[in-house]
Amino acid sequence: MNIKKICVLGGTGFVGQHLVARLANRGYTVRVPTRHPQRHREIAVLPGAELVSGNIHEPQVLQEQLAGCDAVINLAGILHEYANQGFRTVHAELPSKIVDACRATGIKRLLHMSALNADAAKGPSQYLLTKGEGEQMVLQAKDLAVTVFKPSIIFGPDDNFYNQFANLLKFSRVLPLACPNSRFAPVYVGDVAQAFETALENDATIGQSYELCGPRIYTFKDLVEDIARMLGKKRLVVGLPDSMARLQAKIFGMLPVKIFTTDNYLSLQVDSVCSCNGLEALGITPHSVEGIMPAHFAMAPYDTLRRAARRG
Repeated sequence: MNIKKICVLGGTGFVGQHLVARLANRGYTVRVPTRHPQRHREIAVLPGAELVSGNIHEPQVLQEQLAGCDAVINLAGILHEYANQGFRTVHAELPSKIVDACRATGIKRLLHMSALNADAAKGPSQYLLTKGEGEQMVLQAKDLAVTVFKPSIIFGPDDNFYNQFANLLKFSRVLPLACPNSRFAPVYVGDVAQAFETALENDATIGQSYELCGPRIYTFKDLVEDIARMLGKKRLVVGLPDSMARLQAKIFGMLPVKIFTTDNYLSLQVDSVCSCNGLEALGITPHSVEGIMPAHFAMAPYDTLRRAARRG
């Protein structure tokens, strides 16, 4: 396929910003719809990037944003539900609207971000259930050239997961941790972005689903203890029994800002590891956490000082 212009939905998020920068720097024209363009000026200055205002959940607006593009990449996703934003709306209904909009605008190429363990029939949480519904929806669109990606936890210097736990560990000598034996294979955001780019114009990836994992598997407890070591902090990470983990999820889920909810707890009941790592099939050597994150945490205090100096 000869693809020149791509619409990236969810392009202002963590993975989206890395992917948009990668595609723009390789000569693609990249359109990024957002409801808040003023918050994402770093995208607007990229060569070939178009930051446009619009609510992609409105079908007519979505069609307008896709018009003139050769391909669509859907990265839209949420980890927590809020009153104005639910799993089903983002993970299941939006992919259906995207398929309709692709047909209406004549776009054939669609790359879709799902998740490991996404399952429309047996997903243990609403997150994984609705992710599965969205994945099923796009793969059933046989008139479109679809590729699906199913990553484990995605890490990088600007991620939410590693940095959230780093902040907790900075201020707490003892950290009670739910589901300490759940397993993950964290995958580097740069490798995920490369997987999307590699698949974009490779017809062999059409109709395929790729699980994406890093080179090492960690238990949740090991992962958090590794963050403490990278920070140079002596911390006690205490694994909670199942009853306490459920209670923690219920209490935290009632807070205005969501950190850990019952749905997150249910997602942790299945290991987020690959049965077959799609990075290898795509010719990508995965980066390790140890090769990326220690340098980030070592530089974090200096980054804080630089930001403070600029504000002054």
